[in-house]
Amino acid sequence: MRRLAETCEAVAATTKKLQKTAIVARYFKSRGTDEAALSAVFLSGRAFPAWEETTLQVGGSLLWRVVAEISGQDEAALTAAYRKHGDLGAVAGEVLPERSGEGLGVLEAGKVFREIAVARGPAAKTALVRDVLKRATPLEAKYMVKIMTGDLRIGLKESLVEEAIARAYGGTLVETQRANMLLGDIGETLRLAVEGKLAEARMRMFHPLGFMLASPIESAEEGLSYFAEAAVEEKYDGIRAQAHLAGGEVKFFSRTRDEITESFPELPEALAGLPQDAILDGEIVAWEQPGRARPFSVLQQRLGRKKVSDRMLREVPVAYLVFDVLYAGGELLIDRPLRERGLVLDQLLAEENLQHRGHGVTLGRASSQAKLAFEEEESSAVRVIRAPVFRAASPEELEELFVAAQARGNEGLMIKDLESTYTPGKRGKSWLKMKRELATLDVVVTAVEYGHGKRVGVLSDYTFGVWDTEKARLVNIGKAYSGLTDVEIAEMTQWFLAHTIEDQGFRRTVEPKIVLEVAFNNMMRSDRHDSGYALRFPRIVRLRPDKTPEEADTIERVREIFEKQST
Repeated sequence: MRRLAETCEAVAATTKKLQKTAIVARYFKSRGTDEAALSAVFLSGRAFPAWEETTLQVGGSLLWRVVAEISGQDEAALTAAYRKHGDLGAVAGEVLPERSGEGLGVLEAGKVFREIAVARGPAAKTALVRDVLKRATPLEAKYMVKIMTGDLRIGLKESLVEEAIARAYGGTLVETQRANMLLGDIGETLRLAVEGKLAEARMRMFHPLGFMLASPIESAEEGLSYFAEAAVEEKYDGIRAQAHLAGGEVKFFSRTRDEITESFPELPEALAGLPQDAILDGEIVAWEQPGRARPFSVLQQRLGRKKVSDRMLREVPVAYLVFDVLYAGGELLIDRPLRERGLVLDQLLAEENLQHRGHGVTLGRASSQAKLAFEEEESSAVRVIRAPVFRAASPEELEELFVAAQARGNEGLMIKDLESTYTPGKRGKSWLKMKRELATLDVVVTAVEYGHGKRVGVLSDYTFGVWDTEKARLVNIGKAYSGLTDVEIAEMTQWFLAHTIEDQGFRRTVEPKIVLEVAFNNMMRSDRHDSGYALRFPRIVRLRPDKTPEEADTIERVREIFEKQST
C-alpha cells in the first residue's frame, strides 16, 4: 500500500491529466499483474469491482470513531482537522501515529476489505477496521479510509485509469474503454490488456452500463436547432431504469446503478417473455387509467422497499416505459443510430413477446390529434410500454407537444437525434430535454455545511425553510448546493461564520436572515424535513437581499404547489 499511497500523493500533486496518467502507468508497470489489477480498482475509488454487489457497509461515523480512538485526539482536534481537509482520509493521515514496520500490501488490503464486507454487525466491522488501521502507516491509512468512503479526491477519474492501462500495456484507449464498459471490472480489463486480449471482452449481464444523459434547452426553437431529424418523446416524472434480461432472470437498475428490482416485483414477470437476452433503457412511473403517469410523490411510496405489500401493488401500480435498447441477441447496440435501435426495440417488444403490454400510439407530426392514447387494460395488469415517439417539424409543433405533455402531468419533452449513437454516462447535444420549473419558492437559510472537493473550507451547502404561520417558526423543506458563483459562496461563508448560532463542526446552525429563491422539479411528502415536504432537485436561482426573512414563502404556499402538481 505504501507505493500505491505514494502514487496517489503524486497524482494529487499535479493538475495535468497527462502527468497523472503517466504516473499511474509507471506504477502499473512496476507491479505484478495481481497487484496492478487490484490497484486499478482502488485507483478508481472502489474497494471492489464495479459489477460486484459487494459493499463494505462501513459508514463515516464508524470510521470517525475508529480514527478518534486510535489517534487519541479529542473531538475538537478532529473537527479542526476535518475543516482543514474536508476529507476523513486526509484527517486520518494527519492525526494517526507513525508505525514501525512495513505496513500493509495491496493484496493484503484487498483481503481485509473482503473480510469487512462479510463481517456481520457494527462491532465485528469496527474490530476489523481498527485492526487494519493500526497496522497501516498514516499515509497508507489515509488512502485506506479514502477507498472505504469511495472517494479518493486526487483528481483521478476512472477514465484516466483506463488511459494509464492503455499507456502501460500497449492496447488502444478505445479498446480499453470498451472492455471496461462491458466487464464492469477495471482490474479484469488490466489483466486482458497485459495479455493483449482486450478484444475478447464480452458483455457482463446484470452489470448496468452508464446512462446516456440529456442537455437542457431553453426554448422550442433551440430544440430543433442541433440536428436535422428528431424523435420527440415525453419526459416522464418517474425514475430512470435499466432492465437486464438474461437466462430467464430480470433485474432493474437505477441511474446510480443500484439494483431496484425489489421495489417493483411485478415488472420482471412482465418482461419474462422476451425471446432473447437484452438491456433496455426506460422510465418506471406510477400509473393510472386511462394511460397516464401519476406524480413522482406517488411513485416515491415504492422506492427503497425490500418488501412491497399486495395493497401497495394495487394502490400504486407502475409501468415501465421503454425508449431504448442497448443490447439484444448477443449484440451490443450502442454504436448503432437511434433510428436502428428503435426498430430493434419495436421488434423486441412485439405483442407476442410480453406477458402484459400497453400500447403507445406512435404519431407523425404534431397536430390537433396529438393526444397520447394507450390501450386500456384492467388496472391490475402490469404494463411494459414502448414509449410513444412523436415528430415535430417546427417550433410551434414542438411547443404544442410540450403543452400536451405537461397537461398529462409529465415534466416536458425529450428531443433526440435519430442518427445519434448511445454514449453511456455522457451528456451532449444529441439528446435534449425541454422542461419548465414547477415553481420557485423564497426560502430562508437555517443551516449550512462545508463543501467537498474544490469547496473544502467554504460553507456551500444550504438547508432552508419556509414559514409555518400557525407555529410562527421556520420549518425546513430542502437543501441545495448549486446555483451560486464561487464569489457569492465565499462572501456568504464569511457572513455565516459571523452569524453562527451553533457550531456543530461540519455543520452550523445560522441566524435565519438570508433569503434565497430556489427552483425545483416537483415536490413530495417526506419525513426528512419538519415541514413534512421535500423539494426534488432544488437549485438556487439567486440570493434575495431585497427581501426580509418575514417575506419568505409559507407552508400554505407549499401545500398549494403540492396539490396543484397532484391534480
